[in-house]
Amino acid sequence: MSGDANHFALPTLRFLTCGSVDDGKSTLIGRLLYEQKSIFDDQLSALERDSKKHGTVGDDIDFALLVDGLEAEREQGITIDVAYRYFSTAKRAFVVADTPGHEQFTRNMATGASNADLAILLVDARKGLLPQTRRHATIVSMLGIRDVVLAVNKIDLVGHDQRVFSAIVKDFEAFADRLNFRSVTPIPVSARYGDNLSEPSKAMPWYAGPTLVGFLETVDVRHDRAARPFRLPVQWVNRPNLDFRGFAGTVAGGRVRIGDEIAVAGSGRTTRVARVLASGRDVEEAEAGDAVTLTLADEVDIARGDVLVDPKSRPPVADQFAAHLIWMSDEALLPGRSYMMKLATRLVPVTVTDLKHRVDINSLEHNAAKTLRLNEIGFCNLATSAPIAFDPYREDRDTGAFILIDRATNATAGAGLVDFPLRRATNIHYQDLAVTKQARAALKHQKPAILWFTGLSGAGKSTVANVVETKLHARGVHTVMLDGDNVRHGLNKDLGFTDADRVENIRRVGEVAKLMVEAGTVALCSFISPFAAERRMVRELVEPGEFVEVFVDAPIESCIARDPKGLYKRALAGEIRNFTGIDQPYERPEHAEIVLAAGEATPDALADQVIAALEERGIIQRF
Repeated sequence: MSGDANHFALPTLRFLTCGSVDDGKSTLIGRLLYEQKSIFDDQLSALERDSKKHGTVGDDIDFALLVDGLEAEREQGITIDVAYRYFSTAKRAFVVADTPGHEQFTRNMATGASNADLAILLVDARKGLLPQTRRHATIVSMLGIRDVVLAVNKIDLVGHDQRVFSAIVKDFEAFADRLNFRSVTPIPVSARYGDNLSEPSKAMPWYAGPTLVGFLETVDVRHDRAARPFRLPVQWVNRPNLDFRGFAGTVAGGRVRIGDEIAVAGSGRTTRVARVLASGRDVEEAEAGDAVTLTLADEVDIARGDVLVDPKSRPPVADQFAAHLIWMSDEALLPGRSYMMKLATRLVPVTVTDLKHRVDINSLEHNAAKTLRLNEIGFCNLATSAPIAFDPYREDRDTGAFILIDRATNATAGAGLVDFPLRRATNIHYQDLAVTKQARAALKHQKPAILWFTGLSGAGKSTVANVVETKLHARGVHTVMLDGDNVRHGLNKDLGFTDADRVENIRRVGEVAKLMVEAGTVALCSFISPFAAERRMVRELVEPGEFVEVFVDAPIESCIARDPKGLYKRALAGEIRNFTGIDQPYERPEHAEIVLAAGEATPDALADQVIAALEERGIIQRF
């Protein structure tokens, strides 16, 4: 193995290989490592043994096995996870990410691309551009990679035909015309035999361009993060004792020195840097990429998630912005549903308020859509629960990229790239009101609350809620009833019963119920509300104790037997689609404040259980 002695002293290029399945990404990397003598002798011996066991190239060494480290990858002959490899030449050091080509693992490809300076997009010369090739090219462009190598691989399998190569290059250039790449460098290669990798291929005298290694050694992809405005997302407030309070994190952009004036992006407060500590010792300055702890001249309220910035070049701070999304979950994106967003070190609830369009990865056209499914790309507006500081992704990849997290499973649901803040965030402010919720409630001699009745259709939600409201009214409690069917005749008459429309239905009702609480009333809401996420969303709209979930629990068999509106009969006959309990799921509440066993007592008795629970919680007074 050679080339490692000066590895850390050389300028480093980070690149990824991407493209469709079986286009030869792993083989290409394995061959590059082999030609650059970056494989230990024992690794080479193991590779020769593995090639006989798992190889797909006859008696030759199967270089793909060098980076397909997982047993499942070797058995299936595909790359599943991102594999990083390191090698160097006399001119440059390289960090290469071998990313999966299979559509199922697109999220791993995006992960590999997020830290790369350049992309090698492989195309099988026999197959030409495939949908996954176009998808990867689009993601590479979205993630801010501006230089691409179009490696037309397996050129030996088409007789080293220049016409095949030229046709693929022409197709790609036509497709990539709107992807804003700075450079596209096409190179015909055979990863298996090393054609045009380190040395020019004698089989292709018609090709006069650079070899792949020659190009990688000389391509200019410099991006001076230190020249950007100063950004430090605070990861940790370091307080080892009463005399030390430092703010730790990695400098995302720019430089910081002792005495520099800095600002807290969110609050706008400014102060000066007293000390800069790196690796446990005082230093004069730090720059992008350095992990540091700063102490400040003044006591300023700063917490994890805040961003320290250059006061002369502050980032936007907003609670609404537009962004591109790459959806990575098997569960479709539902506008209106609450997700968690992690941007730099900040974690905050967020909602996709409007899906503007979905990108057709074949034509790059923008198509209207109500949701995004696995691996689809869209452009949308998002709203966070609190203002956050960020930069447009094109200006700073560290403070402009985010992920969305499913609140129920904690799985990564999508990756996003901020495009721009929405002006509405700076033009609309909360108006202080002279008469408060507490004052309105005191006038009514009651505590406001939302009673949220949930359960299957036919469980008896509305019936019980009606009786509860009647009893509350008789006791002089001011109430309002929001019933699922009734609001669909007015406020929500434009919504259907798809998952996306159900989410929007509950979001609107939740906002109305919140207004009713602000008015000091008890709002009874009777909705199937099948998803736990939306019930949680309404709960979080009001203060703790003001949301009371009432689960009207009835078996689906009983609901079908009752079928008071004849809906189950029609759903089972296929006349109604997206019917909860039939072809749509219902997520049972796990921690409802009140659970009513429907069918085991009369509606009047069930209503008394609710009244008793409200008395215990102090929402209404005991008689």
